[in-house]
This record gives sequence, structure tokens and C-alpha cells, in this order.
Amino acid sequence: MENEASKEPNEPDAAKLRSYLKRVTAELHRATEQLRAVDERAREPIAIVGMACRLPGGVRGPEDLWELLRSETDAVLPAPSDRGWDVTAMYSPDPDRPGTTYCREGGFVRGVDRFDPGLFGISPNEALAMDPQQRLLLETVWESLERAGIDPKSLKGSRTGVFAGAWESGYQKGLDAADAGLEAQLLAGIVSFTAGRVSYTLGLEGPAMTVDTACSSSLVALHLAVQSLRRGECDLALAGGATVIADPALLVQFSRQRALAPDGRCKAFAEAADGFGPAEGAGMLLVERLSDAERLGHRVLAVVRGTAVNQDGASNGLTAPSGPAQQKVIREALAAAGLTPDDVDAVEAHGTGTPLGDPIEAGALLATYAHPERRTPLWLGSLKSNIGHTQAAAGVAGIIKMVQALRHSTLPRTLHVDRPSSKVDWEAGPLRLLTDARPWPAGPGRPRRAGISSFGVSGTNAHVVLEEPPTPARAPAPPPATSPMTVLPLSAAGAEALREQARRLADHLDAHPEITPADAAYSAATTRAALSHRASVPAGERESLIARLRSVAKERPEPDVVLGEAGSDRAPVFVFPGQGAQWAGLGARLLADCPVFRARAEACARALAPHLDWSVLDVLAGAPGTPPIDRADVVQPVLFTTMVSLAALWEAHGVRPAAVVGHSQGEVAAACVAGALSLDDAALVIAGRSRLWGRLAGNGGMLAVMAPAQRIRELLEPRRQRISVADAAGCGGGWPGTAGCSR
Repeated sequence: MENEASKEPNEPDAAKLRSYLKRVTAELHRATEQLRAVDERAREPIAIVGMACRLPGGVRGPEDLWELLRSETDAVLPAPSDRGWDVTAMYSPDPDRPGTTYCREGGFVRGVDRFDPGLFGISPNEALAMDPQQRLLLETVWESLERAGIDPKSLKGSRTGVFAGAWESGYQKGLDAADAGLEAQLLAGIVSFTAGRVSYTLGLEGPAMTVDTACSSSLVALHLAVQSLRRGECDLALAGGATVIADPALLVQFSRQRALAPDGRCKAFAEAADGFGPAEGAGMLLVERLSDAERLGHRVLAVVRGTAVNQDGASNGLTAPSGPAQQKVIREALAAAGLTPDDVDAVEAHGTGTPLGDPIEAGALLATYAHPERRTPLWLGSLKSNIGHTQAAAGVAGIIKMVQALRHSTLPRTLHVDRPSSKVDWEAGPLRLLTDARPWPAGPGRPRRAGISSFGVSGTNAHVVLEEPPTPARAPAPPPATSPMTVLPLSAAGAEALREQARRLADHLDAHPEITPADAAYSAATTRAALSHRASVPAGERESLIARLRSVAKERPEPDVVLGEAGSDRAPVFVFPGQGAQWAGLGARLLADCPVFRARAEACARALAPHLDWSVLDVLAGAPGTPPIDRADVVQPVLFTTMVSLAALWEAHGVRPAAVVGHSQGEVAAACVAGALSLDDAALVIAGRSRLWGRLAGNGGMLAVMAPAQRIRELLEPRRQRISVADAAGCGGGWPGTAGCSR
């Protein structure tokens, strides 16, 4: 008898087994794909799609920063006199003298007290109680969004995160809150409210975190933003940081530690390094998942491939840097990016210029990126040599510098290097200090990449691996067809801000001859918020556009520049005027350049054709041989067609009226646009009016008609060769609604 166990399974059992194996295989495949998707999401590249900054040296944007770097400018100056404290009176060359500082210069941002609270819906008192770091971050948030082509107001209710680095500025210590009546506003003005302030102002509903890890705050903020995007906690994120030195106590404290350079300059990795130069500033990045940026058509400035954050732990001292911890954070950032050290070309170092910190950082770079087997140099630089140590904004400033370096294919020079520090073993690997600017061309086979380091004095370290965008960063192309009718819209929260906008745009166009008026108009119309104070500037010839912008800036606008102030958010009203503003060929450009206008004008012409022996379209276009537009029986059909077609054009652009009002023949156009008259009936009324008006011409008559369309049809029947004024106006017959006539 055969062993039961050795029997082949019968057919039903085999089918069940096959079905089971098939199901298990499918489930394993699904699980594998899910794990792969999770891993890809955890490593998904993050796109930088917007940037803004306020930095020493008059830097008010990434372009200004690049000019400062290109020109190798040292932005360190004496402390400004508008801070409420006199650094000269506090000066002592003795680093041990209490209450004094031996450093009188630094990288200061001029005009940090200048702020437009109305733009953000903030009262003057509330603005006065706010830490100026909040103000700078609000400005750079707004600007980074507009630079990305996103109207800041459009993000209300969106899953946009805010990650803001900031630390105690000492600003509120200088306020006499009781006397100024600011005690109620002080709480929301402190540093802890910084990220929340941004979210509240714009109505953002993603995560909001104020980060304070001292000098590494803004780079840690970027790390948190990247994580939040990859986890799906938000779809868009703002990451950056700000520092304002509002209280000289910071200078006093660093002086006691002998951390400051006496001349206020960071001599990064130099033999002459003698401490860091204090500085302030703000920077903001707008970031989103690369896949989303490409899907939405956002311009990608650079890609964040990997980030990492760690802590020194129990090292040589609370404020002393740790080489092993720096090595770890670099390796973790590379691992997060899925890259090797040889995949990175350059490092924007923390590089403060301290004789202790710089050699430790260089040693960590030699142990990671610049290992002896590396075949290409690792180029080393520090923005702090130009502007000083901006502390909570230092990391984001370094990111903006390297994005600009990628865009301009140049690695800038590091200033104040008498010679490379003898405390660094430069022969231990191919680590090279950028004592001169050098080209950074795109190489074959792989994209250019940079590492950016930021090490907090409290021991929190951050490192980011940045990569050039997959395709060259280009602004969205304007519409292919432009015309002399192109209009450039400007808007601002106040009249002074509007003038400043006009001045800055004129300067920008002067400095960038490659920007056409059409490009400028398109960008202004599609990438900026519509605020209360506005100007519409004809953008025809380039030089005339610049002249018109300067006229707005000087409060003497040219006659063809329209200035206005928007009222409430209520829908607009269309006003249809009478005649008197016509000119020969008034519709030529609109017919040629605006398909919507032309289509509606053609419909009007078809409706009017049975009642006219001339072409409305020909008169609109100014064609030769057409009757003069000023002729009494011509002007009304032509202006009616113009008004109805312009209304269609406005509505095609999303401007829909809540009401319409008209005067004289404009009443008919208004009734047609409102739907009270069909186009055929409106054409009939206008043809009747214009014919009767022609009969009155030269006889001193006036006529106002409100008549049923049927009555006008009867009057215009071919059998009625003569139409009396009394018949048409109803003076004898008494038409309902007739306004009457006079001779």
C-alpha cells in the first residue's frame, strides 16, 4: 500500500496550491513595491523654487548677493547709529574689561527699522512690539513666494509649512512698553511666535516651527522642511532664518569669550584668523518636492539631495566644535542623498575665522570629502568672509550663495586670506581653499553638487548636499505674441511702496537689457499679488517703458500711465459711456491682437449688417474707403460694438461685473451685456438710434429712446421710407418709457 504522504496531490488540491502561491507572490510584489515607494519618498529630491534675502552690503535679493560676491566686496562697516546704542562708547581694546566690546564693526543690515505693516495687515503698534527678525522674515517670505510665481494671498488654507530659524535679539529689552502702550502686543512679538506669525499672516495650515539652535538654526530649519515634505505633512514649505543685533549685550558676551575678530572680519581658514565678525541678515527658501515642482511648472533653482542634523554631545566643551560629530553629519547627509564623497565638488563651509574652529572643520572635511584617494580637488569657501557671521541666518545665506554659484558657473573667492592656515594639513588630501574665483562648469556624466555646513555654538550641527537643477533654471515663457498694447501692472500696499516698486523695476530693466518689455509685463502680471495701490504702465518700446516707470517713481506719471487705488473685494461694475471719445481706427489693434475681442466684434457686425450699408469691422479697423467714424449714423454702431466686445474681453480674463450702467448709447450696450437685450435686439435698437440721430444731425435736435424692439423693427421696415422724429420718439404716439424729444 502506498504511503499517503507520497501521493501526488489530486487536481483540486493542486489548483488550490497554485492559486495560493499566485496570491502570495502578488502580495509579496505589492509589499516590495510599497517598500520601494516608501524608500523613494524618503529620498525624494526637494526643489528650491524661490529665494529671498536681506544681507549686509545693501543686499536685498539673490542678484545683489551675487554682485557682492562677483565684485569681491567686503560688506563690514561700523555699527549703525540707529540702534539706540553707541558702540564707540562701549569700546575697549581690553577683552577682559566688563561691559565693553573690543569689536566695533560688523556686517549690519541697514534700515531694519523700515517695515510696511499694512502689507501684512499689522497695526503700527503691533509692528513696533514685534522683534525685527519677524519683520525681516515676513518680507523675505513674501518675496520668495512672488519670485516663485506664487501669489502669497493664494496660499490661504494650504498645507504650506513654515520653518524659521531665529534667536533672541534683545530688541524688546529696549522698549518702554508701558509708556508706549505696547504691553498687550509684546507677547506675540517674541521669537517663539516667529513661524506662527508667518502662518497666521498668510493663512498657512502646514507645520509651523521656530527653530533656535544658534548658528545652525536656518540650516536645521531646512532639514525639518525637507523631512516634512517627504513625510507628506506639507506640500510646500518655507525655510530660512533671521538675525538682528538689536542689543549690544551679544557683542559684550562674545568679547568676554574672545570669540570676535577685533576688526569685525571673518578670515576663514586663513593664517590671520583671529575670531569671527558679527553680522545680521535674513534669508528664505521656498521648497517643494521635485516631482511637484516639475508637474506644476515651477522654476527649479537647485535641488536638495540630502540633509542631516546631529549634536556634539559631551565633547571638549559646550561651545567648542567637535570634529568627529562634523564627520558624522557629513556622512549622514551623503547617505541620505545616496551619494559618495567624490560626487561633491565644493563645500560652503561654516568657516567663521576662529583659530580653533576652522582647523577642526578642515580636518573633518579632509576625513570625509577630501580623502587621499580622491582624484579631483574639493573647493572650499566661506560667505562669512564677505558679510560676517549672520548666525541664525548663516546656513540659508550659504545655500543662496551656492545656488547663485551654480547658476553663474563660478565658485567665488574667499576674502581676507593672507595665506592658508598652517594649522590645517593641506597636504593630507585634495582640499583647496578658494583664494581666487574659479569657473565651475557643468561636467559630463553627473550634475554639479555642493555641501553646505552650519555648526551651532550650542553643538547642533547641520549639513546639506545641494545639486544643480535637472534642467537649466528658466523663467516661464511669456505668450508668444505681444503687441504695442502690452500693459505692465504694478501694485503695492501703499503709494510710497508703489513708487519704490517702479524705481526698482526701472533700475532692473536698465541693468538687464536682455529683458524685453513683454517679459517684464508678463512676469508682473502673473507672479505678483494684486495689492491696493496700483499702476498700469504701457509696455511698448523698452526705453519708453523705463521712462514711464521712472515717472511713476517720481510722482509725475506720464499721461498714458493709469494710477489708482483698489477699494474692497467686491465685484466690479462695468460703465458704458456715450460717444465723444472715438477716433479713426480705434479697434485696429484689438481686432488684430485679441481673438476674443475680434470674435465678439464679428458677432456684432453680423447682427448689425441687415440694418447698415457699411461694415462695422472696416470702420473699427480704419480701412480706407469707409465712412468717417464721427458721422452721426456711424459712431453709435461702432462704439456699441467696441463696448460689447471689450466687455467680452474683460470677462474672458475673469473680470465679471456685479452690475452694469450706461449712458446714452452705452445704455444699450449695458443692457446687452447684462442679458436684458439679445445681441440682435440690441443691434436693432442701435441701428434705429443711429439712423434717427443722422436725420437730426445739424438740426439742433436731441433724442432719447427707450422703445420695444418690435416697434423699432416696424419703423425700420423697407416699406417705411420716411421716419419722422415724432413717430420714432413717440412724442405723438406716446410710447411707454419714452424720455421725450425736443427741437
